[in-house]
Amino acid sequence: MASGSTTGNIFKITTWGESHGKAIGVVVDGCPAGLSLCEEDIQIFLDRRKPGQSKFTTQRKEEDTVEILSGVFEGKTTGTPISMMIRNKDQRSKDYGNIAEIYRPGHADYTFDEKFGFRDYRGGGRSSARETAARVAAGAVAVKVLNELSIDIFAYTKSIGEICCKEEAFDRSFIGQNHLFMPDAEAVTKAEQYLNEMIEEQDSAGGVIECQIHGMPAGIGEPVFDKLSARLAGAVFSIGAVKGFEIGEGFHASKMNGSVHNDSFYYDEKGRLCKETNHAGGILGGMSDGSPIVFRAAFKPTPSIGSTQKTVNKSGENVETVIKGRHDPIVVPRAVVVVEAMAAITVLDLLLTSMTSRMDLVKDFFEGKR
Repeated sequence: MASGSTTGNIFKITTWGESHGKAIGVVVDGCPAGLSLCEEDIQIFLDRRKPGQSKFTTQRKEEDTVEILSGVFEGKTTGTPISMMIRNKDQRSKDYGNIAEIYRPGHADYTFDEKFGFRDYRGGGRSSARETAARVAAGAVAVKVLNELSIDIFAYTKSIGEICCKEEAFDRSFIGQNHLFMPDAEAVTKAEQYLNEMIEEQDSAGGVIECQIHGMPAGIGEPVFDKLSARLAGAVFSIGAVKGFEIGEGFHASKMNGSVHNDSFYYDEKGRLCKETNHAGGILGGMSDGSPIVFRAAFKPTPSIGSTQKTVNKSGENVETVIKGRHDPIVVPRAVVVVEAMAAITVLDLLLTSMTSRMDLVKDFFEGKR
C-alpha cells in the first residue's frame, strides 16, 4: 500500500512522523553531491514557519530544531539520501481526548477513518499542518541548489480575508519585517485589526499567498501530464488548507479576450527573446517561457475554532463540540514558506529531469567525462 508520502522523480522527498509523535522528518534523495549544506541553512527556513511567534499563530512552543542525520559530510552533500529530523517537544495530547469519538467540522477525521479504519486523533496525526515542517526542511535544500543556478523563489501573503496588498505599495524587503509576511504596510495594519476581531469572536480567517520564481530558463516542464503548471498545482494542493490555485491571470483569464491575454514576443537590444506582458504567468504549453513564474494559492480559514459547532459522533448521534488545543486563527502567514518550499522542490525536480530532454545536452555531459 502506498501512503502518498513521497513526491518527485529525481529530486525525491519522503516525509514521515505525526503531529504528536516523538518527531517528524524527511528523507531527501537525488540531491547532487558537493552542495554546501549545514543545519543552519535549514533552520533559517524552519524559523519562518515555527509556531508561537505572534498572537496570530498557535501558541504551541516548538523550537523546530533540525538534525541532519545522513547525506552530509564535512559540510558537503554526498549524493546519498539526506535524512533530517525535527523532534516534537511541546505536545499536549490531552487537549484532543474529547475528539476521539467525534468528527471535527472541516478536518480530515471522518475521511481518515473511512480510508484506514483507524486514526491518530492527537492533533490530526499525518493530516496535521505540523507535517509541513518536514517539507520546509526539504525545500531549504532545494532552494540552496536553485540559488547555485541563480534562480530566485519568494512568496508572500497577498491577502487576508478581504484585505489585499496593493501593487503600488509592494515592498519585497518589508515581507520579512512583519509577522503576516505582507509586502504592504497599510495592509498589515488593516489585517491585524481584522484578525484581532476574529480572535475575539473565536473565529478564523483565510487568505491568498502569491509565489514568484525568477531566473527560470525556458523549456522546463513536460508537454503532457508533467506540465510545470500541473506539477506546481499538485505540489501546492498537497498543502492541507489549500482550496484554490491559479497561474498568471488565472480565473481572470476567462474574462479576457485572446488579443489582450496573449503575451506578444519581441527581441531586446541584446537579441534575447522577451515578452511585452506576462498574463501567462511564465508558463506556455506546460513549460517555462523564461519570464517570471507567478502563481497564487487560496487558503481556507483554519477549521479549528473556539466557538461551538455542530457535528456527529461515532455512535450515530448529532452532537455539538468545542475544539480545544492551541490553534492558528489563520494559517496563511506560516504557510508562506511552505508554498516556497513546495515550489522549490517541484521546479528543481523538473530542472534535473530536463537535463535528459535533448541529445546534444546528454552528449555534452558525457563527452566531458572521456
